[in-house]
Amino acid sequence: MKAILVNKIGWLASSITILVFLSYIDQIRLNVAGQKGSALLPFMTIFNCITWSIYGFMKPVKDWPLIVCNIPGIVLATVTFITAII
Repeated sequence: MKAILVNKIGWLASSITILVFLSYIDQIRLNVAGQKGSALLPFMTIFNCITWSIYGFMKPVKDWPLIVCNIPGIVLATVTFITAII
């Protein structure tokens, strides 16, 4: 029973994290419109998400909620970073 609850909490936290990363879409829109934001936050987000994804893959039992929630972070932060510097 406890393992099921922990798994559900993991997926809930992952869903919330994905929603946080979706907020980068607004910054991408602003960057493309000419209102450039800082490139530092998306750069650090890329580094953070890659690190957590590697950790999730390297665990003896892969931590799929952790891996899944960091993939949109890598993609959206990369697009945000690129649009902030060009």
